[in-house]
Amino acid sequence: MNSQYKPQLHQDWIDSHALKIVRNLQEAGFQAYLVGGCVRDLLVGLHPKDFDIATSAHPNQVRKKIANAYVIGRRFKLVLVKKGDHQFEVATFRRNISAEEISDLGDDAIEGDNYFGTVEEDAQRRDFTVNALFYDPIEQKLIDHCHGLQDINERLLRIIGDPQERLREDPIRILRAIRLSHKLHFSIESTLRAAIAECASELKKSVLPRRREEWLKFLRLPEPHLAFMELFDLHIMNEILPGLQSVFMDPNKMEVFEIHLSRLVSAGIDRNDATELFSAFMFSYLRAQYGDWTPEVLDSDELNNFMKDELGIFKLESSIFFKALHVLGGLHKVEIYQRKGERRQQAFIHNESFSLAFKLAHMDYALSAHQMYFWKKEFEKHSGASLASSPLN
Repeated sequence: MNSQYKPQLHQDWIDSHALKIVRNLQEAGFQAYLVGGCVRDLLVGLHPKDFDIATSAHPNQVRKKIANAYVIGRRFKLVLVKKGDHQFEVATFRRNISAEEISDLGDDAIEGDNYFGTVEEDAQRRDFTVNALFYDPIEQKLIDHCHGLQDINERLLRIIGDPQERLREDPIRILRAIRLSHKLHFSIESTLRAAIAECASELKKSVLPRRREEWLKFLRLPEPHLAFMELFDLHIMNEILPGLQSVFMDPNKMEVFEIHLSRLVSAGIDRNDATELFSAFMFSYLRAQYGDWTPEVLDSDELNNFMKDELGIFKLESSIFFKALHVLGGLHKVEIYQRKGERRQQAFIHNESFSLAFKLAHMDYALSAHQMYFWKKEFEKHSGASLASSPLN
């Protein structure tokens, strides 16, 4: 551990429930720390979304000491603590298990205490050095076994262990590395960057649900278009997003895609809503790839396979997106809408995709100021709510 660095955490940003869990476990005689992304984010000045806790207590010991705690998982048991609308993961320190131990355990290899270890062993099995930091919020003490604080100070993303070996072990780390470098504005360490390019094809072995979650996290970045550009530059896109590769091969299409996706936040897209995020992505893609699109394009196997098999978009999410595109066409036809009876006007406004369509129009700068004002007032009149994405709010 390098002692010349001192933690610069925003202590007052720590969730009070997480603090109480740590205190209760320590008072019961166990080691307990905040760990991983929350410590990393506190050090770089970001408000953590989640607070994870690592402890020497075994899952059932945690459950007995902490209220509203539930043991979950089969392969790696951990404890989920629920406090109101928040939940916290409490995991026992783990260690890597050797091939000999796996052989000796046989069918019991996925069970039991053989995976439990020390705080140092737990740090060594994590992915990146910046995610291997432990923080004791009671003693205000940082524990750093992997020189993660030094890498934070140098704004460098470094993997723990041999880069190629760790990426082949879990190829999703390739996407995580790119995402974290853009989230934190860190550089990817040179040997890791080389290993990412070398191991790009390994991502084909990863399961689609995990890639889907990474795409959603990409879209929650402040500048998601830059992260997708890096996927292209590192020759990763053609391995797992070949449908998007053709857009990036054409500079004009790439520019349209990036411009639209960069407006995601200003358009009011709800970044906690997977349907809205994927809709914003797909709208940017359609504008870039086709300019305008026909019913044949929207119904094509090529488009549907891209959405389902490459992005992992669910059928319901696709349905809502396609409805939004249909509504979007109607937003340009104010005069036709005005000639309709009140019941038909209400049906149009109350369409479940109306708000999303309005946001997509904002991404596209497709409506005039007069049209945006008109639809904003119509929505307020018929629903009693406001359109969050309107620049006129």
